[in-house]
Amino acid sequence: MKYISTRGKIAPIGFKDAVMMGLATDGGLLLPTEYPAIDRATLESWRPLSYQELALRVMAPFADDIPSADLKELIDRSYATFRDPAITPVVSRDGVHILELFHGPTLAFKDVALQLLGNLFEYLLKERGEKMNIVGATSGDTGSAAIYGVRGKENINIFILHPHGKTSPIQALQMTTVTDPNVFNIAVNGTFDDCQTMVKQLFSDIPFKEKHSLGAVNSINWARVLAQVVYYFYAWLRVTDTSTRDVVFSVPTGNFGDIFAGYVAKKMGLPVRKLILATNENNILTRMINQGDYSTGTVVPTVSPSMDIQVASNFERYLYYLFDENPARVRQAFASFATSGRMEFSDEEMSRVRSEFSSTSVNQEQTLATISSFKEKTGYLLDPHTAVGVYAALQSDEKDAEKVCLATAHPAKFGDAVKQATGVDPELPLPLQGLEQLPSRCQTMEADLGQLRAYVDENAI
Repeated sequence: MKYISTRGKIAPIGFKDAVMMGLATDGGLLLPTEYPAIDRATLESWRPLSYQELALRVMAPFADDIPSADLKELIDRSYATFRDPAITPVVSRDGVHILELFHGPTLAFKDVALQLLGNLFEYLLKERGEKMNIVGATSGDTGSAAIYGVRGKENINIFILHPHGKTSPIQALQMTTVTDPNVFNIAVNGTFDDCQTMVKQLFSDIPFKEKHSLGAVNSINWARVLAQVVYYFYAWLRVTDTSTRDVVFSVPTGNFGDIFAGYVAKKMGLPVRKLILATNENNILTRMINQGDYSTGTVVPTVSPSMDIQVASNFERYLYYLFDENPARVRQAFASFATSGRMEFSDEEMSRVRSEFSSTSVNQEQTLATISSFKEKTGYLLDPHTAVGVYAALQSDEKDAEKVCLATAHPAKFGDAVKQATGVDPELPLPLQGLEQLPSRCQTMEADLGQLRAYVDENAI
């Protein structure tokens, strides 16, 4: 399997090189040149498989330059850290299925990909005798999941930027209380988009990237998307055991990476009727799907902070296919977006978008009401991001389909919002207990590329 850039300026590379490259050197995002076709008979044969066995089947064709035995060992080691043997169990409540993605070390869906990516990095660096400095931005959960994926690993330093005071308190503590010598937390006086922009600028500086062997853990890294594809297959196999109805997935969405993984699963042949893209008030993607309006606005702080994003980095991967795999059109669209803050789409393109996606923007009042009513009706406690997805699913026109809602975080990570909605503090699971008593380490800086460059220069491995 070979990988190319959405912007068309790199020669095809293998999976190992794609993992190590992260962001393509031409500023684009990496994608496979083809997708394995999974027919219905093959899909049915996967029903008895464990999550780890299924992950090997789904990922192996994309990672064909890693021996199967090695890939199996990497997968098994990555998911040995999860607290539920099903890894991503599915529970059914009030007419929807909840795909629980929060049973990893940091209680968020990012663990599913970042436990694997950390082990992949260590494996490849050892094989190549190289070192890496990971630089990433987080709106909340990616940072702690990435840190837990690589803390203490050899030949890796990690620098994680988060918007100062704009994550939940527990999210910040999960990052800043990891004081391993290879971990560097950076609190930026700005928004997540400021953090993400600086990271992309750093990666676009090719001499600097090569000097420090920069690696990416954000969902710009293809390996993260690939790991997330697996749980769409897993969920489909679980909910169709008892039903012949079509399946739709409702995905709380900020950066478009998680829902793009669902799009990849569908391209591989998974029978998905529709992907429901659920946003909060930061609804650039909803505006695009419903009105054809992809234009930046001001980031609005909400009770679902991991989705407080205006510019969705992974959207470029989808645009590559929407623009008929024409990298020149992608380059043109992003050049225009950089100067005008908006993109234009034809009627035919918008028709194609709406055939694959529907979208709902869920405001703060609706989010809190959903947490409250769902708890009252079912006894099940939703975190605010999952509540956005559940609300969108329940409002969906897809009445005769099985609705799978991705539960992206444990509710205790957003205790203030949950208490506001229900009047009750969620019980803290063991990994979140006592964080405020632990020593912490964090560097605060302005949203200034020069400051970030200097800090990485000083602390790179």
